[in-house]
Amino acid sequence: MPLTNFGAILNFAEKVEQEDMEFYGVASSTAAAEAYRMLFEMFARDGKKHVSLIQRTRRENVTEMILEPIRDFVRDSYQLRVENAGSLDSTAILTAAAALENRAIRYYGDAAEKIRALPEVSRALKTLAKKRTQRLGQIENLSD
Repeated sequence: MPLTNFGAILNFAEKVEQEDMEFYGVASSTAAAEAYRMLFEMFARDGKKHVSLIQRTRRENVTEMILEPIRDFVRDSYQLRVENAGSLDSTAILTAAAALENRAIRYYGDAAEKIRALPEVSRALKTLAKKRTQRLGQIENLSD
């Protein structure tokens, strides 16, 4: 399904954050990820902040959202099916978490490029990509 405008890009970004928050919320309460509980709880809390940033960006730039059409940007390559964290072992949870972070980084980076004509929106998406890159680094450090 194509992401053809400002609203679609931010709606999908919010969906990504909601799904990831849910994963981290469940993962933080599993016995398999007990060693990572604090980190995953922090990621779930960060997700709420990310959703707030997305919603604020949408509100603050709503007057410009109709003006800028987006071409050749499809959500299919950013959709990711991850098993319920409650049914995974610790290695699989870390692998799934890394996949979620990589997907978010790719999406936010690509979306920022597609919406360059709206600098505030592009900057917000780049900020989210940077935050998710830091989170990926934390996950990778756990895997070592």
